[in-house]
Amino acid sequence: MARRLLGADSATVFNIQEPEEETANQEYKVSSCEQRLISEIEYRLERSPVDESGDEVPYRDVPVENGMAPFFEMKLKHYKIFEGMPVTFTCRVAGNPKPKIYWFKDGKQISPKSDHYTVQRDLDGTCSLHTTASTLEDDGNYTIMAANPQGRVSCTGRLMVQAVNQRGRSPRSPSGHPHVRRPRSRSRDSGDENEPIQERFFRPHFLQAPGDLTVQEGKLCRMDCKVSGLPTPDLSWQLDGKPIRPDSAHKMLVRENGVHSLIIEPVTSRDAGIYTCIATNRAGQNSFSLELVVAAKEAHKPPVFIEKLQNTGVADGYPVRLECRVSGVPPPQIFWKKENESLTHSTDRVSMHQDNHGYICLLIQGATKEDAGWYTVSAKNEAGIVSCTARLDVYTQWHQQPQSTKPKKVRPSASRYAALSDQGLDIKAAFQPEANPSHLTLNTALVESEDL
Repeated sequence: MARRLLGADSATVFNIQEPEEETANQEYKVSSCEQRLISEIEYRLERSPVDESGDEVPYRDVPVENGMAPFFEMKLKHYKIFEGMPVTFTCRVAGNPKPKIYWFKDGKQISPKSDHYTVQRDLDGTCSLHTTASTLEDDGNYTIMAANPQGRVSCTGRLMVQAVNQRGRSPRSPSGHPHVRRPRSRSRDSGDENEPIQERFFRPHFLQAPGDLTVQEGKLCRMDCKVSGLPTPDLSWQLDGKPIRPDSAHKMLVRENGVHSLIIEPVTSRDAGIYTCIATNRAGQNSFSLELVVAAKEAHKPPVFIEKLQNTGVADGYPVRLECRVSGVPPPQIFWKKENESLTHSTDRVSMHQDNHGYICLLIQGATKEDAGWYTVSAKNEAGIVSCTARLDVYTQWHQQPQSTKPKKVRPSASRYAALSDQGLDIKAAFQPEANPSHLTLNTALVESEDL
């Protein structure tokens, strides 16, 4: 009916007020909430990969100094129309090299080969997205993104599609009946009891919906969505067509920002299948579906030592390795301790190493007496933890003096004390009870007499 009244191509905008009072081409103004959602969609798209399968225009080689990031000379507008009417989103983009163009609806890329939408690009940079007959499913946010090696830029247009019978009567009053102007919102309502309440109803529309998910068995799965509509829609979830009831493993939450969540914890193989979320209010219903794939849980094995640490001794100043071998699924984390002190990182002198075959090594370059002590290595994964301990001893090297070519001979003496006294040792003082044993010092030049 609206197409017959306005003409198929005469207008793409239709406001709540009647066309004879306002221009049909007036731009639709989005709310601050919708603008925040649009900004979030653009921010994510500009940082996400895109499907290049339908893009056959390669970038031109342009010198860096001549390159220019894409920018919009004219941005998309927001439209409100009745279902069945045509709509065309148009903008103009420039950049050097010539940017590639991608279209999205509610964050999902629109294929250039789509049967419902016609995508066109002119030589002057004008880009358009057109549909000849809008449906209620076309309601949403349409984003165009332009990209070249210098950067990405995007802008979004909001399309609100209204059902023809949503207002309770045809867009124009029948001939012979005077037209009565209707207020835009309840806040401006003059209290007209005869105004149809259907004017306040808006069919549910999903602003945010998740895609297919793959979750490992035993983990947490969260499905978030956001829906608009008036009155506020009621949401229900189904698995393979059967309703999901809240229980200890399935929880349904609604946050203050309007995000609805289905949380499954822990996920089991019985949770795999096709999930459908249905939003319903007095104006109608809407839904989306996704597939949840539950990956098999890994067969976990606790760590076990194939080769344990061994007690080790090393001379002062020499390098030493404390080595063992451990296995486990998944591969365990390794922790080292000396006495009660954790070794958290490697240094130039003390370093920790691990390879893909389970060999673990603590390497000390130039061991000192301070390195001596008990060392513990622990291996931990989700299935368990195991430890082993070994002792490292660091001993001092003894350096012997080379003997002289002519060893000194001691002449036999009648007195043993005199023979020793001749070599500079105070024998009487050494054997006194109060003498300190530390006073006994041997001269490296002493040699034993055959008579002693």
